[in-house]
Amino acid sequence: MLLAACGNDSNGGGGDGDVVRLATGVDASYTAVYVAAEKGYFKDRGVNVEYSTFEGGPAMAQAVIAGQADMATQSDATTTTMMGTDPALRALLDFQHSETYIKVVWGPKVKDPSDIKKLAILPGLMKLATVRYLESKGIDADKVTLSTATPPDIPVMLKRGDVDATVIYEPWATRSAQESGGKIVGSIGDFGVSYSQWLITDEKWLKGHEDEAAKVAAAFDDANKFIREHPEEAQKIVQKAVKIPTDQTAQIMKDLVFETRDLDESTVKRATDTAQFFVDDGAMKSMPDLKQQIITDWWSQQRP
Repeated sequence: MLLAACGNDSNGGGGDGDVVRLATGVDASYTAVYVAAEKGYFKDRGVNVEYSTFEGGPAMAQAVIAGQADMATQSDATTTTMMGTDPALRALLDFQHSETYIKVVWGPKVKDPSDIKKLAILPGLMKLATVRYLESKGIDADKVTLSTATPPDIPVMLKRGDVDATVIYEPWATRSAQESGGKIVGSIGDFGVSYSQWLITDEKWLKGHEDEAAKVAAAFDDANKFIREHPEEAQKIVQKAVKIPTDQTAQIMKDLVFETRDLDESTVKRATDTAQFFVDDGAMKSMPDLKQQIITDWWSQQRP
């Protein structure tokens, strides 16, 4: 189900082409969008951008599928699953990535991975990361109870002993550890899992608007350079845009790498592994055509 947007938050201004409707999220993962709008980078690149914020899960990709947005920011794993639903989705580049944003948290009674009998999980990438964590410790995931929860539930579940551990993103990882009396024991990079944010669009829209898409990407790249050089000012821009506490913003941004990168053959391989996991898990009916839907080297070829 498509989630409602929180509203049209910004007009990036500038440019003679059509307005590009961009769907994005509401946390520090999307700092490049907020900075590009606030600092006028869309205007500088000559593209009109109006962005709307959406809450939760695959809502940004769903906005593109429904025709409510022309482009979107969406995590790699979520985009991969949505590509199985809509063959027209296209991934253009990676504008932020991390191997530490998502962490493993033990509850207060866990002293060794073998103590874990019950895990709190979130759908999508968090479930994949949880299973990969268990595998890395030689634990059969089928012999562990996986309880689906929402982020605010997890600190309480850990404290009460309803679950023994979780794999979750910041700031909920730190909150879960602090509020339960548990501890953070590692990150997804420790067991070969990564997370990134992609810039995605629709095949039909892209055919007639490759120039605008390239200018949006260039504005993201400008924003990423600003974030790396002026992290404290970037934090203030995020807080203004999405109203999240200062300490949470700083904590999240510390774990994120703000870098604009091509998608390549290794990206396709990781996405294929991810898609196969979700097919086997029953979350996807069939494998998408990822070699077609993930456009490798697009950024290098299209950057202004």
